[in-house]
Amino acid sequence: MLKTVQRPITLSANQLFDRSFIEMRDGTTLFFKDWSTGKPVVLIHGCVLGAEMWEYQMTALSSQGLRYIACDKRGCARSSQPGDGCDFDTLADDLATLIEQLDLQDVTLVAHSMGGGEIARYLLRYGTSRIARTVLIATITPFLCKTADNPNGFDPSSFEQTIALLQQDRPHYFTAMASSFFGDGLSNSSVSPKMTQWLVNLALQASPWAAIQMMQVQSETDFRGDMSAFTVPTLIIHGDHDMGAPIALTGQKTADAIPGSQLKVYEGAAHGLFITHKEQLNRDLLTFIQGA
Repeated sequence: MLKTVQRPITLSANQLFDRSFIEMRDGTTLFFKDWSTGKPVVLIHGCVLGAEMWEYQMTALSSQGLRYIACDKRGCARSSQPGDGCDFDTLADDLATLIEQLDLQDVTLVAHSMGGGEIARYLLRYGTSRIARTVLIATITPFLCKTADNPNGFDPSSFEQTIALLQQDRPHYFTAMASSFFGDGLSNSSVSPKMTQWLVNLALQASPWAAIQMMQVQSETDFRGDMSAFTVPTLIIHGDHDMGAPIALTGQKTADAIPGSQLKVYEGAAHGLFITHKEQLNRDLLTFIQGA
C-alpha cells in the first residue's frame, strides 16, 4: 500500500496544518508528495509539468522498497507563483532546501528534461554529500543554444519564436507541441488523445510567467561548466528521435562530459519517455538505483 509520509512545517496561518507544503528560503511554498519508505528517490519534473508527470513511475515503483518524493517547482501546479525565481540557481536552492528540510541522505536524483540542468546546478552549488547517484532523462544539458563554440545548437531566434507563441496562445502552443513531445508517428511511441490532453492540462497549471521564464532560462543557460560536478554514478536515458533535446546535442555530449556515466539510448523514442516508454524506463530506473 502506498504511504504518504506527513511532516510538520511552519507556514502561513491558513496553511499551518497543510503538511504537503514546504517553505523555501524566500518564503515561497512548494507542494511535494512523499510516498513509501526506504532509500529516497527525488523526482524532478521538466519545464512546467509539475510533480504529477511522474504518476507512472511513483505508482509502479513505490512498492519496491524505495521512498519517492516529487515536488512542484515554483510557478507550477500547486506551488506558489512568485514573480521571480525560475533561474537555475534559485531552482537548485529550492532542491537543496527540500533535501535538507526532509533530512534526506543517500539520495537518488532523477530528472526529466529541464530538471537535468537543475541537478547539474545543485551538484555544483551543494556537492554530493547527500547524493548517491543521478539519472538524467531526455536532459537539456550541457547547452542548447547555438554559439560560436556550440555550432550545432538551436538558433536563439527559435526560442524567441516559442516565447512569442506562448504569449499569443499558450493552450494552442502546448497542444501543438504534444505531437513531437510524444513522437506521434513513431512505431512504439503512440499515446491516446486522452493522455495527450492530460499532459496539456498539466502544462497549463503553471503560471504564464513561469512558462515563459522557464523556456527562456533553459534555452540560454550553459551547463558545460557544471558537468565536472557529477562525481557520483550517473545514468543518462535519451530517445534517438527526441526533437526538443536532440541526443547528439544533449544526451551524448552529457555522457561524454561525465566520466564513467552510462548512456542508454531508447530507439524510436522522442522526449516524453516517462509515458511512451514507462515500463522500460521503470525497469531501468529500478535496476540502476538498486545496483549502482
